[in-house]
Amino acid sequence: MAIDRVLSGMRPTGNLHLGHYNGVLKNWIRLQHEQECLFFVADWHALTTHYDTPEIIEESVWEMVIDWLAAGVDPASATIFIQSRVPEHAELHTLLSMITPLSWLERVPTYKDQQEKLSSKDLSTYGFLGYPLLQSADILIYKANQVPVGEDQIPHIEFTREIARRFNHIYGKEKGFEEKAEAAIKKLGSKRSALYEELRMAYQTSGDEEALESARALIEEQQGMSMGDKERLLGYLEGGGKIILVEPEYKLTPASKMPGLDGQKMSKSYNNTISLRENVDSVAKKIKSMPTDPARVRRTDPGDPAKCPVWQLHEIYSNDATQAWVQAGCRSASIGCIECKTPVIESVLAELKPIQERAAQYAEDPTLVKNIVAEGCEKARKLARETMRDVRDAMGLNYS
Repeated sequence: MAIDRVLSGMRPTGNLHLGHYNGVLKNWIRLQHEQECLFFVADWHALTTHYDTPEIIEESVWEMVIDWLAAGVDPASATIFIQSRVPEHAELHTLLSMITPLSWLERVPTYKDQQEKLSSKDLSTYGFLGYPLLQSADILIYKANQVPVGEDQIPHIEFTREIARRFNHIYGKEKGFEEKAEAAIKKLGSKRSALYEELRMAYQTSGDEEALESARALIEEQQGMSMGDKERLLGYLEGGGKIILVEPEYKLTPASKMPGLDGQKMSKSYNNTISLRENVDSVAKKIKSMPTDPARVRRTDPGDPAKCPVWQLHEIYSNDATQAWVQAGCRSASIGCIECKTPVIESVLAELKPIQERAAQYAEDPTLVKNIVAEGCEKARKLARETMRDVRDAMGLNYS
């Protein structure tokens, strides 16, 4: 059954930077106080492209968790775990691969796109072809119904929905399903039974989405009914069988507005980042070295902030008064470029200071970090085992 649960992961392939903080971590920090959240280190996913440099992954796993904790991900509010410490992910991936058409994997847009972008690597591997299915297993094993993603990842969630639908169609037809569903309807009581039948008919004959939502709500509010009966009623409602794997919805992540030091998107591949634990002198040096409006050859030449990458940082880090000062000073050449960069340096350092202080505390106590992850792995594994029991039952693999 659908549980209001959020799942998201990140590949450990190097230091986290301000782009990660603004694009992903701030969103996680907000979500952890609103819903049940599971955040995982996707170390197996990192191997799909970094299989020949595992040392990068090994070095990055614990450092990334420290960055998460330092940024404000709270282990008391969210479950933090490592993908490879929950081997049920691999088991579900293997079982789902038995029913996944090859053509479904080949048509995932990022498959050819990533091969072209990473042409220096040999990505003609089964692991790279199958990574969207591993991603599906990561989501489906927790029956998560919400997955925060950027627009480019929406096809992956659609793919996951198709996999769940196909699995439920093949394996959700338990023996005597309709008789069991009819028996469950009677348990609703006469009035609710009649309403359920009416809503089911409205959805199945005319595709009435409101009727579907009303029927789902009716099932959810049944306090004394078993989980199995609720799942049968949900499956019967939609004309299928018992729902074993839950179809997730994507939760579109606000696009990161964090520009890199050259005005492009902040990314390690562009070498234009400021990492979360970068020292003060390095941050100042990088921002002071940023390119500016080419028209300002001399200090006395007026410029246009719209043509300067530094202005993009002012839009994120500076208040209205500072932005007005930049606009007027740049256009009239009354301020120089280094002078313009100073408030940005101060604001970036002010944002990084508390993150770096917390990171230092965690780095000094690696046992604490490992205990947080061990506890998270145990919580995640408990949920994963429950799903795998249902999956094995459905596939006839729980031999007695």
